[in-house]
Amino acid sequence: MYWPLGTPQVFAANSPKTTPSSETGEAESSSNTKEEDTTLVGLRVSRNGHLFTTITATTLNIWQTSPVVVLASVTRTASSLSSFGSNVSVLLRPDSSIVAVQTSLGFFVTYHVNIDPSSRVYQRQRQDEKARRQSVGGRLPAQDLHSGQRKVHIKFRMIIKIEAGIGKAVALDEGLVIATEKPAAVQCISWAADSKSSETSTELLSRMPWMNKKSNVVDIIYDRAMSLFVWIAGDGRAYAVQRIPGPPEKPDQPRRLFRGYGFHVPSEGGLIARKAAISARFSLLAVGCDNGEIHVYTARDYVGSIPLTHKLVPPASASTTGPITFITYSPDGYCVFAGYERGWVMWSVYGKLGGSSFSADGAISKDNDDLWLMGFQDGSWIDGGSGILFMIPDDHRLWLLEVVRSAVTGCFTPSNVSRMLLHSSSSLMVYRGRDLPDLVSVSGDASLWHQAQFPATYLVDQRPIRSAVISPDGRYIAIAGRRGLAHYSVHSGRWKTFDDPYIENSFVVRGGMCWHQHILIAAVEFGEHHELRLYSRELGLNESSLIFVERLSSPVVAISPTGDDSLLVYTYENNLFHYVITASNTSVQLVQVGQIGLHGIVRAPARVRAVTWYIPEHQLLDGDPSQDVVHASVLFLVDAKLVLLQPSKDEGGTLKYDMRIIANDVEYFAFVRDRGLLGNSAETNQPLSAVEGNSPDGIKTDTALQDSLWFFNGNCIHCWTDVQDLLKPVSLEGTRDLPQPISIATDFYPTSIGLSNGVVIGIEPELVQRRDAQFAFFRFSIRTQLFLPPILRHYLSIYDSPSALNLSYHYQPLPYFPHALEILLHTVLDDEVDSSPSPETTLLPSVLSFLSSFPDYLDILVQCTRKTEVRSWRTLFKYLPPPQELFEESLQKGLLKTAGGYLLILHTFEELDSTSEQCIRLLQRAKENGDWDLCKELARFLMALDESGDSLREAMRRIDVKTERVDKTERTNGFEGGVARLQAPVLKGRGSPLGSLFSREGSSVEVDRSPGSSGEDGDVDGGEDYFSSASH
Repeated sequence: MYWPLGTPQVFAANSPKTTPSSETGEAESSSNTKEEDTTLVGLRVSRNGHLFTTITATTLNIWQTSPVVVLASVTRTASSLSSFGSNVSVLLRPDSSIVAVQTSLGFFVTYHVNIDPSSRVYQRQRQDEKARRQSVGGRLPAQDLHSGQRKVHIKFRMIIKIEAGIGKAVALDEGLVIATEKPAAVQCISWAADSKSSETSTELLSRMPWMNKKSNVVDIIYDRAMSLFVWIAGDGRAYAVQRIPGPPEKPDQPRRLFRGYGFHVPSEGGLIARKAAISARFSLLAVGCDNGEIHVYTARDYVGSIPLTHKLVPPASASTTGPITFITYSPDGYCVFAGYERGWVMWSVYGKLGGSSFSADGAISKDNDDLWLMGFQDGSWIDGGSGILFMIPDDHRLWLLEVVRSAVTGCFTPSNVSRMLLHSSSSLMVYRGRDLPDLVSVSGDASLWHQAQFPATYLVDQRPIRSAVISPDGRYIAIAGRRGLAHYSVHSGRWKTFDDPYIENSFVVRGGMCWHQHILIAAVEFGEHHELRLYSRELGLNESSLIFVERLSSPVVAISPTGDDSLLVYTYENNLFHYVITASNTSVQLVQVGQIGLHGIVRAPARVRAVTWYIPEHQLLDGDPSQDVVHASVLFLVDAKLVLLQPSKDEGGTLKYDMRIIANDVEYFAFVRDRGLLGNSAETNQPLSAVEGNSPDGIKTDTALQDSLWFFNGNCIHCWTDVQDLLKPVSLEGTRDLPQPISIATDFYPTSIGLSNGVVIGIEPELVQRRDAQFAFFRFSIRTQLFLPPILRHYLSIYDSPSALNLSYHYQPLPYFPHALEILLHTVLDDEVDSSPSPETTLLPSVLSFLSSFPDYLDILVQCTRKTEVRSWRTLFKYLPPPQELFEESLQKGLLKTAGGYLLILHTFEELDSTSEQCIRLLQRAKENGDWDLCKELARFLMALDESGDSLREAMRRIDVKTERVDKTERTNGFEGGVARLQAPVLKGRGSPLGSLFSREGSSVEVDRSPGSSGEDGDVDGGEDYFSSASH
């Protein structure tokens, strides 16, 4: 859900020109200071992301992240460098109050970082203070005009000497955790320690029973949300470690500081662990190995249950990428970023490639000085995950690469899943290709992307933007940053923000947002209160625009609209509330009609990412809304597990829920019945075929896929065509097996389901390098994949032809529907040619019988044979009538070009000779219909069969077309009258002539053309490319 965008910004800090001061506060003359090395060697970002620090061998710089500017700098003196060594690494206390610089001689030089709230190191100025209010978001408050970047003071604190040598260290809120070398141990030093007191504690690795006795720790990673360390040992193992609080249980026992469990044990040299990262959102531990792979484990508990879930393999070999140097998860956990010695890679959380520098042309990158594509040393996410800040080896610059992400990462709602809403650090992008009126194709043209810059006055005070949500009809968008919110109209292009900044700063959106028509529903925290607020887009954002408030007893975890007028609200108290949105001429209100207590069912409410439910049709149409909670089956997305809660009653009539995990490794899911997920034609509950005419008897076209459930697991889109299939096993005693979902493979990241178009829509990143441009940049393209062939194949494999016909009739008006059927036949044929199934298990006869129900049946067969190898034809025609009968049927129906295709098949099966009556009859029909292009191709075909030209002259005579005999030289160059002579293409390995009518570039039938051939392609085409991509 993350993609790189554009080209990175570049920053560099100049060396200070003033005379530096020593750590003891004494001034030092500039003549005694060595020439400063400007190469960056370390980078750390604070927890809140507002500040970060970099170091060179001699200098420490404090930066602000937005905008990226240097706030303070200190250069160590020559005597300090001589006594304590040069800088090699930097640590930053999470609250950014203390910086610890590790030196080459085993010392930590620590500094206080003090922020002066009253002073400004940079002053913000606006040249035009009378700018139009509406164009920038509605206000220009006075404090904005005088605000700027606060001044930062760096003050020397103390020097800490580590006698045992420093292997690796990490800075926590409490102090430093240091892995020492001799002896191999882990030492904890409190920030409260000073020269008179020693707040330190140490534990030898040899006394840790769960560690390898002869190993040492070479890397330490810590995650505050999980309260978990990952230690990388020198022998290549990885351990999940926790700090043990308090004194030992028995006074005579030595104090244990840590307990841990080994979870990565290398079985071969290439699997030796080098780097690690932790994702608290998905409870994942990632370990980078020597061979470049990243092994990802899931931490199910804190007692050692940490199994391997998947592997991330870079798109290049280990010799190309070089050793892995860096791994990190994005702040929301949806993206994995890995740096290598010669480049970098981005994946989605469960393994779909999102961007890579290894597709770059090294020569062009070197010529253009695009070093950001050629190496990676260290980095960090900033601006809430809107950019990755990194440095490269042996360089003095910082690179900030902007990324664009799906709105689903910050606000999981059905409309965000169905409509492609992306946002970066400063703008949003909406794909409007699905709103095309013809519903024929999904275009990737750049003009179909609607872009809008965030309002400057809101962004400057409330960045980063944490969440965004689009309305189901795509007309309105709302965003929320650190505080307050703003909303936008796609049609008018106008933002609305709060006129009063104090009202804007009085609440925080936490728990999500959604739209109901023009009403924005937001879950907010207002002081100590938790509320659901309703704002009208038609009103300005002020006190009067708040049209309704529903106060709650606990914070909201997730909200989700469902149906036409229902809202589900899940809270930290493990309660699911059902509200009905009621509207009148004067007001809009939320009315609570139901509540479900899920205590003991969902153990960790904070880990719920999304919620929805399924209500049976009878209750949805005729039932009382207050009884929906009794009949509803609830779907939760907890971390990466899709959980189904199905209601039932015990013997006493008490309502209970049976819980099942129906899918794992889920990045997102889409329940089509949810409001906003249906396509344009389906939103009105009308199938595409309803426009064309009535459906066949017994086929219901108004329910095709409208109860389907889709999810993406990082590799494939999976689908259950009817959610009721998941509910049936519970009612059967002893049967709890879930039906297998249908898998739809894509080579791009799928972002939404185009239900009315029959396609999966997604994004593919692309690195653009041009020799006429002096820089490289990333862009992304719209990609599509038909989902009809695998679903139809699934129906036919379970002998459910009525469902296959129902689905087909729904999508039959689409112009590329025959192409979908052709793909179905092609994939089944290829699989059966390779696997040679038994007659009892073969699927090909069922597919052919199904295809015979459609008018394009004969053409589909011809197109499939044209695009497959000749060795597959025997398998195909084993279940078909003889080609001669198919030729006659095509001729009878007036499908002349299709009949021409069967001439090729007859010739290949050696059922056609040079005096073929079929050729002459087809030529006669083509002449009568005035299809002279087909006549030309048939003439070429006859010449391919008989190079003497006698067969062609006989055919011309029989259809009453005059011909003139030409000499040998003229025959070599062509026929008079515009009928060109064509040397026969020859099948490799068979020597069979083929006419150009039946060959096409891209066909798996390879052809050789003689020097005298014209090389023109025939007119028979396999279908238009309705899914062309354009880059943005």
